[in-house]
Amino acid sequence: MEHKKVFNSIEKETKHGTIVIEGPVPSEDLANLTFHEELIAFRNPAQQHKAIIEIAKLPEGRIIIVRDKNMIVGYCTFLHPDPLERWSQGNMENLIELGAIEVIPKFRGTGVGKELLRVSMMDDAMEDYITITTEYYWHWDLKGTGLNVWEYRKMMEKMMMAGGLEYYATDDPEISSHPANCLMAKIGSRVDNESIQQFDQLRFMNRFMY
Repeated sequence: MEHKKVFNSIEKETKHGTIVIEGPVPSEDLANLTFHEELIAFRNPAQQHKAIIEIAKLPEGRIIIVRDKNMIVGYCTFLHPDPLERWSQGNMENLIELGAIEVIPKFRGTGVGKELLRVSMMDDAMEDYITITTEYYWHWDLKGTGLNVWEYRKMMEKMMMAGGLEYYATDDPEISSHPANCLMAKIGSRVDNESIQQFDQLRFMNRFMY
């Protein structure tokens, strides 16, 4: 499968000035931008900056960023699921995962999370993919936002829905371990029936186990 990446960019006015949401951004451009020190949700900023540069080099890897002048203040990543996850077991070339999404506290509540998802889906090539995201409450910044689990879940759902993702049931043990966890997905308009059936089998792997 050929992995096409068509760059899109929009400007957004916020109370903190104009920012740019753009991508997929090539690895060399990411390397030339500063990575904000408050992007710490997944690992320390220097390591995470390096990680997104490496993801952008992958054939299917996509990094969409929120840029304040020459500084990355938010980003989201798309790539094939981790080999240790059930979602990789089908070796589906046309299944990619929204792996990480993060915005610095200053720009939260301005709608940039939704814009990251919208810009991600502006590329017509996304219609060739099943895009998934797995939401686990233990990754959420409940303390920083002051939201409870259900308020945060609602916020995440609204953000994902801006990119056309919707809720899908699954018997995945980690997702099933807490009612706030969920699987969301968008099935592109050009995804074939065989791939959809394969995705359904990945969603319900325990159906025939007793």
